[in-house]
Amino acid sequence: MKVKVISVLEDNYMYLVIEERTRDAVAVDAAVPKRLLEIIRKEDVVLRAILTTHHHWDHARGNEELARLCPGLRVFGADQRIGALTHTLTHGQELSFGAIRVRCLFTPCHTSGHMCYFMWEDDCPDAPALFSGDTLFVGGCGQFFEGTAEQMYTNLTQILGALPKDTKVFCGHECTVRNLKFALKVEPENEAVKEKLAWAKQREDEDLPTVPSTLHEEFLYNPFLRVTEEPVQRFTGHTDPVEVLRTLRTERDSFKKPKERPNPPAMLAFDWGLFGPFLEKK
Repeated sequence: MKVKVISVLEDNYMYLVIEERTRDAVAVDAAVPKRLLEIIRKEDVVLRAILTTHHHWDHARGNEELARLCPGLRVFGADQRIGALTHTLTHGQELSFGAIRVRCLFTPCHTSGHMCYFMWEDDCPDAPALFSGDTLFVGGCGQFFEGTAEQMYTNLTQILGALPKDTKVFCGHECTVRNLKFALKVEPENEAVKEKLAWAKQREDEDLPTVPSTLHEEFLYNPFLRVTEEPVQRFTGHTDPVEVLRTLRTERDSFKKPKERPNPPAMLAFDWGLFGPFLEKK
């Protein structure tokens, strides 16, 4: 199983997962069809399916065009708002693409229909992979747009946090430096945060991705996975893990907001995807 990390739009990631024996491939969050098709041609593979984590345009907007260009393409997800959806998934459902196995993990909160994808190959020594969309980031977690702190706590501790610790985490956005700056505010004495932040800044300077991380690493520096740690509880003023998580998210939402924000019409145009063609990375 080979994972191609593809940077698109402002800070998004989409992924192409290749079954190397058959040269079949599965895309995760196919936001920019043109870029994805370029990679498919370069890798000389056949796209068999799209796995969409959630319906937001920067993760799902390429589905319709790809379905039109690739007859018979299967589009998987857990939300009827996902474009070109052909297969509706449920929590714990398993899929197979050649030797690649996929377990679907329902993680509602960022959106009410968010699905993560845990992938592995039987009898393969390589670590499994988690495509976490906007639920779990390197050093952070997604905003609670359509859910609650209770849901995110379940997602991070009982669902994603319970996966094997060597699992590689492939998230939906490149926001590692911002996340770790916040993590350093939460735990200024955490050496793992300091080391990861320095590494992430270097990667950013070199225009290189910070994905994947591993679950083991995330538990060392991601405050949203460290809600039972004393320094994190001290920062939030709470000991109940859900309240710790709720406070962390509120604090992160207001952490170093940009001084200048686009005017409302510009924000609407961005939400509707009208700027998309101008944001694609070559």
